[in-house]
Amino acid sequence: MTDSARGSATEPAPDPKHDPDRLDTQPPTAPGAAPGASSAAYVDYEFAKWTGRTVVKPGPQVTSDEADEIVADLRAAAAEAQEPVATTSRLHAPEDAPPPLIVDRAGWISANVDSFKAMIDPVVDKLLAKRKGPESAAAQAIGSKVTGAEMGGLLAYLSSKILGQYDLAPGGTPRLLLVAPNVVEVERKLDVSPRDFRRWVAMHEETHRVQFTAVPWLREHLIAASQALAVDLAPTPEEVGQRLDQLARNLPGVISSGEGLGQLFATPEQKARIAELTAVMSLLEGHADVVMDDVGPSVIPTVDEIRRKFNARRSGAVGLDRLLRKLLGIEAKMRQYRDGAVFVRAVTDQVGREGFNAVWSAPDTLPKPTEILDPDAWVRRVHG
Repeated sequence: MTDSARGSATEPAPDPKHDPDRLDTQPPTAPGAAPGASSAAYVDYEFAKWTGRTVVKPGPQVTSDEADEIVADLRAAAAEAQEPVATTSRLHAPEDAPPPLIVDRAGWISANVDSFKAMIDPVVDKLLAKRKGPESAAAQAIGSKVTGAEMGGLLAYLSSKILGQYDLAPGGTPRLLLVAPNVVEVERKLDVSPRDFRRWVAMHEETHRVQFTAVPWLREHLIAASQALAVDLAPTPEEVGQRLDQLARNLPGVISSGEGLGQLFATPEQKARIAELTAVMSLLEGHADVVMDDVGPSVIPTVDEIRRKFNARRSGAVGLDRLLRKLLGIEAKMRQYRDGAVFVRAVTDQVGREGFNAVWSAPDTLPKPTEILDPDAWVRRVHG
């Protein structure tokens, strides 16, 4: 779940003894350490974490006592969301599924650097295989710092946009992350009930936790598809110049479409695969939006007010923030919520909740790109 919230006040550094759930937010002990083998030769991941933590925008001003209360309430909201989400979605997370983590922006950055590393490793293997000759240790160290700084800066920007995320954690333990300072910042800017807003957000994010834990094959399916696509999209050294020419020629079109830079360099076959992944993401986000709103009235009295104000905020970015959202594909992500929610409601209206849940049966029953915009076509294909 994303939002364009931006903070200007300061956020005190979390104290681990007050909040055992928060990820470590201390700078890495050796941000200048020499990179190791494989992907670390291209990206200094510890430097990425250090950069992100250094440049991240501060969050809302809160006292230590207020921070403790907020974290405790978010934990309570996450726990309270489990039963109504399971009842409404008719999906149930296994009892041993990891509970959510309440993190700050630095903790979110750290978790996502680790996930990026796991996703990028196959891409780096491709680049290393295509490299014509050995690179000097000095050039390698400098290059890895540059890419690490770029990654850290990008994640620092995104870390103020994310209210919650189900971290797929390739190669690690997937967990639901709730980003406490962003939730507080948005609830204040929207001027809505903090209690209700936190529970509303928790409903959306709990739905994601249920999706990926109640449907065992879904996580690995998305990871494998994303990694394979990333490897194909990665340019070889010979293709870098061609990519720069494409960027110069087509950047205005990318900005106007809001689809993100990834679409700029994709072949028609790759664009078709991007569309398939986008259809799945639209399903996941739309399903979470529908569940959070369907649950809402029974446990969140002000859900209609929250939805109205939140939707207005989603479309309210201007200036540089709007440009970055277009380049990064965040504008397209906003459409995923809308298109996915329309699909979920239309299918449920026709075949009921159980009929809709056939979508989770296997990869073949996920909606195709054309079906997200034509729910009837999915019903005909899957239900006959």
